[in-house]
Amino acid sequence: MIVISSPSVIWDYQAQLGEGPVWDDQYQRLFWLDILGHQLLILDTENGNKTCVGLTHEVSAVALRSEGGLVAATEKGFALLDPQNGGLSFLADPESQLPTNRFNDGKCDSRGRFIAGTMDKLETHATGSVYSLAKDFSISPLFGKYIVCNGPAFSPEGRTLYFSNSVQREILKFPYDPALGIVGDPELFASIPETAGFPDGLTVDAEGYIWCAHWDGWRLTRFAPDGTEDRVVELPVPRVTCPTFGGADLDTLFVTTARTGLKESELLIAPRAGSLFAFKPGVQGLPTQKFSGLSEARHMSDPS
Repeated sequence: MIVISSPSVIWDYQAQLGEGPVWDDQYQRLFWLDILGHQLLILDTENGNKTCVGLTHEVSAVALRSEGGLVAATEKGFALLDPQNGGLSFLADPESQLPTNRFNDGKCDSRGRFIAGTMDKLETHATGSVYSLAKDFSISPLFGKYIVCNGPAFSPEGRTLYFSNSVQREILKFPYDPALGIVGDPELFASIPETAGFPDGLTVDAEGYIWCAHWDGWRLTRFAPDGTEDRVVELPVPRVTCPTFGGADLDTLFVTTARTGLKESELLIAPRAGSLFAFKPGVQGLPTQKFSGLSEARHMSDPS
């Protein structure tokens, strides 16, 4: 594989905690989030328009819905999100008993379930878990006892779930049954050295290789399906959070970043921290999976 362009800034937004990029192939646009800034950000790649939609709660991950709109993982559980006005219709919070937890990262599996994980906001206790939100909005726990759950991503055939156990600097892989929506026992996929930061968001390309963003690592890494390092792509910012493929031919890799927690001296070295980057990696991605849940399901009241 040859990288045919280098990452460049396509939106100098300076997000506090940029995360959760999702490609919308129907409208050729990219959704991403500033979690701490309470913003849904929308980039229209056909005309270059950039839209910021204010949110009333922290939203950390979104997925397209098959009938339109978005499903979201938030600090108050799962919700439906109207991208026109930022309105949230809350569904359920499986961790209402854990006030220091919030949802963090999520993606859909090949059957239209929304798979999302939580984290301890203090990053000290192993209270994070990964949940599956089904079409009827029922919630099933998949696995847990992690401090920060990051980067769920699926192999091209949908039978392997990749997961970033960020604090322990490891990427795990779980056997996954897409028909039943259940996981098996995890195996170590890759270990991240201290010099490369912490594994964050993940995405999988059409060749089955795994792309990992590195928080405090200034890079993306592409791993082969056997866990060996294939290529490192450096970025000019330390806190690289999540990649996803998009573009008309799914040949552009969009990358979110963050500036939260960086000192003024660090921001002088990395003034583009928090920006949205993009480049052509020389390989295509997989089509975006959509959430299959219908809006007729019952919603809970706003928990705020």
